[in-house]
Amino acid sequence: DGTTAFDDTTGEVSGTWVLGRPPAATPGLLFYIMVDSVSATIDAVIAHGCDIVQPIGADAPEITARFKDPGGNVIGLYQQPTK
Repeated sequence: DGTTAFDDTTGEVSGTWVLGRPPAATPGLLFYIMVDSVSATIDAVIAHGCDIVQPIGADAPEITARFKDPGGNVIGLYQQPTK
């Protein structure tokens, strides 16, 4: 149907991007993407024009941050702590 879809390499996660919807006016679903480095991902997010709305450290000792995408949606980043 022409939509952009995604799948992970294990076949356990699948989805599609739905475009043309306005951002929610009130808080709703907040999901986190697990990344190797929240710090490096923040740099990439900023380079692509997104705003950081919660910097690293706000959820300490968890390593997280949140950003607002170009559509106004807030998305969390999570890094597995090293032992």
